[in-house]
Amino acid sequence: MTGGTRATRATHEALPPAMREAVDDFADHLARVRNRSAHTVRAYVADVVSLLDHAVRMGCSAPAELDLTVLRSWLARQRTVGAARTSLARRAAAARTFSAWAHRADVLPTDVAAPLSSPRAHRDLPTVLRADQAAALVEAPDRRPPAPRSAEATGPAAGTHPDAAARTAVPRHDVPTRPTDPTGHRVTDPAGPDADEHQDGAATGATRHDGPADPARPEDEPVRLRDRVLLELLYGTGVRVSEACGLDVADVDHSRRVIRVLGKGGRERSVPYGVPAQRAIDDWLRSGRPALAVVPGSGEALLLGARGGRLNPTTARRIVAGYAESLGLPRVSPHGLRHSAATHLLEGGADLRAVQELLGHSSLGSTQIYTHVSVERLRAAYRQAHPRA
Repeated sequence: MTGGTRATRATHEALPPAMREAVDDFADHLARVRNRSAHTVRAYVADVVSLLDHAVRMGCSAPAELDLTVLRSWLARQRTVGAARTSLARRAAAARTFSAWAHRADVLPTDVAAPLSSPRAHRDLPTVLRADQAAALVEAPDRRPPAPRSAEATGPAAGTHPDAAARTAVPRHDVPTRPTDPTGHRVTDPAGPDADEHQDGAATGATRHDGPADPARPEDEPVRLRDRVLLELLYGTGVRVSEACGLDVADVDHSRRVIRVLGKGGRERSVPYGVPAQRAIDDWLRSGRPALAVVPGSGEALLLGARGGRLNPTTARRIVAGYAESLGLPRVSPHGLRHSAATHLLEGGADLRAVQELLGHSSLGSTQIYTHVSVERLRAAYRQAHPRA
């Protein structure tokens, strides 16, 4: 077993040999056959390892000894220790997926988890910026430097651009992104999603200034142009942060103003973008990217970190948070910009199916939550303005 937390690896190693082999084969199936991201594989494997560890404690020594009683006992135990309904629903789904695979692979005599029910996950309405707030955030790189998030242990230090923190923090390996090799090109089996950003800085010893992207400082111009493109793409197209960071230069179709996005499960889709994003991309490719693409690790990546490697999602999150804080906006993440884009599209009259296609949702149910956001806004306006409210 590769990847995962230290605790998961230790638990995996303590399992009986037959169970360890089943976990490893299941992980290989998810990655190679189902084409799931490294992040998804790690999450599923962690849940299955937890399930099998619980089964061992109940006296099982092989996957074939699993039954519905063990599965329900495992979920009950998770609930006892305080797991949220959303976590329980995810773990039940992982158990069903593992059971179905194990039955097909003759690891289990029957699909024991088929009748396993899971709690209905409570879905909170996403945080959504107003249209004027989203516009202000997207235009922030042209106006002022981002403020440091000094209240957070993981945020950038005072006086530094959020991009700098990604190279000084311990690299994380829990964020899915389009995999690349050391030259920045896509591969199918990455060593880790954040390898490029951290590796290229360490290898080159680059000394590019990473202070706040101040429009008045010429040396900050490449980073400022990069930040503007990032924000334009996140809000202007509604793509996921991993999808934005995974874009290559060749994925931008300038003539049709669309980007080719590689989404979850390896599904590819085309997403249109507007004139402001086109201007930002043109400025970045003409004046920003050439200044940062000075190392072999740059490859074909569209968005680059300050040291020339492919921009990673962790850094992108810090950039968004920094600009939002500098404007006094509600706490927002790249996913919050995605929520905002979807809500504003629906409020503007876009068809729900069209929004589903733009966002890359496999199920319409995932998109319908944004209709709830719009209804809640309508109710708030009614309560505030109508004399009979």
